[in-house]
Amino acid sequence: MRTSLFAATLLLAVGSSVAHADDINVLGAYDVKYEEVSTNCGENKLTYRHGKLRIEQRGTNIVVSVENTPSMQGSPPRGGKVSAKSKSSETMLGGMKGVFSVAGRVTTEGQLRLVMIGEYSAGGKPLCSQSWNVSGPRAPAEAAPPKATPKK
Repeated sequence: MRTSLFAATLLLAVGSSVAHADDINVLGAYDVKYEEVSTNCGENKLTYRHGKLRIEQRGTNIVVSVENTPSMQGSPPRGGKVSAKSKSSETMLGGMKGVFSVAGRVTTEGQLRLVMIGEYSAGGKPLCSQSWNVSGPRAPAEAAPPKATPKK
């Protein structure tokens, strides 16, 4: 009896923490910085400065938007995890096309932590790639609304 009560309590505790993790709202704008991690592009590389990154819901998917970068689409987030990829599109550098992807998470405190990868091509031939760590807090105006408390 004692063992089954302990097991039931443990199962409830694990289940409630998993359910809570799924409640993380990743949608909104974030004030982010980009830290270049790697590149093999030489002089022809993209540079990102401090800016805004936006995650929006469109239909059943999410869309991750970064200024001057093709929009990236992904599956609905679970537990704060974000994953999205763009189609091949023109980049800020003339003549280069790029496919961009992001993967990472939003913490319960509203901190975004992603890795962004850009893979470039020209004339249908692969050129080079870059990667960045992208991090920052949810923008103040975009703070997640407080959860409603039930009326008594």
